[in-house]
Amino acid sequence: MWNDAAAAQVLMRERNRLASQMEGVQKLEQDVADAIELIELAEMDSDEDMAKEAHAALRSLAKEAKRREIESLLSGEADGNDSYLEINAGAGGTEAQDWAEMLLRMYTRWAEQRGYKVVVIEESEGEQAGIKSVTVQITGINAYGWLKTEAGVHRLVRISPFDAAARRQTSFASVWVYPVVDDTFEIEIDPSDLKVDTYRASGAGGQHVNKTESAIRITHIPTGIVVACQTDRSQHRNRATAMGMLKARMYEAELQRREVAQNAQEAAKTEIGWGHQIRSYVLAPYQMVKDLRTGVEKGNPDAVLDGGLDDFMAASLAARVGATRSAASAQAE
Repeated sequence: MWNDAAAAQVLMRERNRLASQMEGVQKLEQDVADAIELIELAEMDSDEDMAKEAHAALRSLAKEAKRREIESLLSGEADGNDSYLEINAGAGGTEAQDWAEMLLRMYTRWAEQRGYKVVVIEESEGEQAGIKSVTVQITGINAYGWLKTEAGVHRLVRISPFDAAARRQTSFASVWVYPVVDDTFEIEIDPSDLKVDTYRASGAGGQHVNKTESAIRITHIPTGIVVACQTDRSQHRNRATAMGMLKARMYEAELQRREVAQNAQEAAKTEIGWGHQIRSYVLAPYQMVKDLRTGVEKGNPDAVLDGGLDDFMAASLAARVGATRSAASAQAE
């Protein structure tokens, strides 16, 4: 442990994951026992309000148990890792860029509700409002396992706040998710395959950030993968972070290739536009959020945009696990 920091980090992450699972089950057991005891007291005292409160608690616990049941299926080799999340605005200028920023807020709120940490790695602001693109690192147990279900194109329908005629507009933004990988994952990158560009960091950050070319952009020529980092004032640290992101992207691409081969499905990242969206967020003329892969619907978009994504993620994860098992069974037969 003391002599090998990398191995210690892997071991502690696994220890924390197992501890979190055990503590979750123990808390569920205790909360169920408390709710049952409350019901018994309500029956003795003929207290209808207390009984309703206890039954509501049991219903909430049933949802939590279902979520943890789904979470137990996160058995992929990188599911327990931290995650990078990348959002890119589609065509449509300010409308799409504002939608991209709304998605960033949604995922930030979701992460905060789970106790995850969110750090902005790179951000490109829109000309008038919103963001053109952003990459964040989300740190927490099973962050990648949950967030990988969000990869794809997200569609928004609303009355435009930027249109004086108050017309209805449709906007698109893509979400791409890949795991944070450490030295335990062997990924070979030929330096001759890399194109490295430096540029001045944008946005706030002090005189140093705006006056020196500390930001780094790395292009992996054979695959066309591009990563960028401007979070630090040091060009060397930004380069190290960008290289870590590149390794993560290449590793995630390999995971995608395996999944496509096993399930005979196309990868989730496609053109940002009509016919490729995984979820629709409709704010006008009616209000509904619908996942087009699983059919899960919610009639309260505000709650979803405030981070209420668990039901969508759980349904998508269950579908993916089911598809993987079916494919494995068919292959075995």
